[in-house]
Amino acid sequence: MSIVTFYRGHPNPPKTTMPAHLGANAIITCNGKLLLEKRRDSDTWGLVGGGVKKYETEVQAIAREVYEELGLRIPKERFQKLAVYGEPGRIAAYQDGSIWRMVIVIFGLDLQEEPKLKISAESKALRFFTKEELKDIPIVITHSDVVEDWFINK
Repeated sequence: MSIVTFYRGHPNPPKTTMPAHLGANAIITCNGKLLLEKRRDSDTWGLVGGGVKKYETEVQAIAREVYEELGLRIPKERFQKLAVYGEPGRIAAYQDGSIWRMVIVIFGLDLQEEPKLKISAESKALRFFTKEELKDIPIVITHSDVVEDWFINK
């Protein structure tokens, strides 16, 4: 059961009830494939990442999130800042009534070999996908444009 609904470009998204939320997500590739996680909160595939804590920089947040969600300790210097996605219609609406506008900083990381990954409590599965395979899976709407911009269209 989904505990969150995501919106992007929706003609009538719900009005936010919370301040804008800053997040950090990663385009992690290995041998031409993109790593995605199957999220427990929405049963869709998305980029690894999460919220930036008030004491962190965005790059510190992505390094922490990669460790928490994948079990990989990657030095923050290995992440390359790619873009910021922050248009007003990027919304996450949770069952508890909190509705957030999402601003996400995207980082890139290319791995030389496929690592052994640890599935966190936030995920159902982790998998590297080819460009062709991505066309057949449900990707979180707030990540689908990022995946297209940085992986499918490259």
